[in-house]
Amino acid sequence: MYTPEFAADPYTAYAHMRERYGPLAPVYLDPVVPATLVIGYHAALRILHDPERFPADPRTWQQSVPAHCPILPMLEHRPNALRSAGPAHIRYRAANVDALDNVRQHALHATVRQIALPLINQICITGHADLLTQYAHPLAFQVLNAILGCPPEIGQRVAAGMAAIFEGVNAEQGNVMLAHALTELVDLKRRHPGMDVVTALLGHPARLDDLEMLHQLATLYGAGIEPQTNLIANTLRLILSDDRFSGDVLRGSLSVRDALDDLLFVDPPLANFCASYPPFPVEVEGRVLPAHQPVLISMAACNNDPAIASNHLAGNRAHLTWSAGPHLCPAQPLAYLIAQVAIEQILDALPEMALALPVEQLTYRPGPFHRSLTGLPVQFPPTPPLALT
Repeated sequence: MYTPEFAADPYTAYAHMRERYGPLAPVYLDPVVPATLVIGYHAALRILHDPERFPADPRTWQQSVPAHCPILPMLEHRPNALRSAGPAHIRYRAANVDALDNVRQHALHATVRQIALPLINQICITGHADLLTQYAHPLAFQVLNAILGCPPEIGQRVAAGMAAIFEGVNAEQGNVMLAHALTELVDLKRRHPGMDVVTALLGHPARLDDLEMLHQLATLYGAGIEPQTNLIANTLRLILSDDRFSGDVLRGSLSVRDALDDLLFVDPPLANFCASYPPFPVEVEGRVLPAHQPVLISMAACNNDPAIASNHLAGNRAHLTWSAGPHLCPAQPLAYLIAQVAIEQILDALPEMALALPVEQLTYRPGPFHRSLTGLPVQFPPTPPLALT
């Protein structure tokens, strides 16, 4: 799963796995890291709702992994809700849920629009753009910085470190860069609190210490930059390349929300994740999974499991893209809103936009976890800048 060949055509790989192994496939996340990939929808639901047999704490597993392993930063233990179990998970999750609940959706809608319009104005007069690097990524990055109260210079280093971790290229260096930048952010917000998520976390009754704060923020940035960027870019790819959406969204017979739901079901931006680590051998679907070895949920494969196949995906949110059970993503309403407003703004501004090359020629970044384009080139008639009101 770490090869460029897998990144280029993961769905063929999932089909081969399903044919050979059924709902649970043995895989390698790295040449020295074996794991089990759950590709059956119903098996995934059972595992996600069974934190006793499938806890998310990786500390025993990671003792056997070389320190320089490129996927370790994505899976290693951190004192946060994503990589903990039991009372620790409950404490961390409560802090994050409460802090995110402070984000007012009406104000966030305005923030996304205020960030989107200048980005659109930078490209609209040229007649061509890379929507990934010139729109989706800077928008996701700037919106998250606004939510967290992070200055751009710190955020730039956070984004660079997070990208290295997701790709598994220079991941160890990226992890160090990320830690230094987030430490600066926590220090800044202690001295200058504001109406933002970092300040809310600092003041939460959970009384998070500096190390815990760093790792809550690492989780928020991990979810808020790479997957959010991919959600925006991949949904734009779908709208611009699929006849079901290319005209109907612009005519209004289908909504951007319909396109988002379809994308989240058939091609989720975070394709393989939700790791757990059985503390003892566990039998699932007639197969015994070894103790202290990663079990990853393939949201991409599970959502496309023939056992739940449906031709009606618009409005269907039974997919596993947001996970399920005690680790269900608490930020999904915000992620939906950010992506929807971002996509609506650029489609309204550039209604004649089209892909600059056939969709099958688009390429994807390597890595076992994400579904991330290397670029999304488009062309359109040059358009005057929008009024920034």
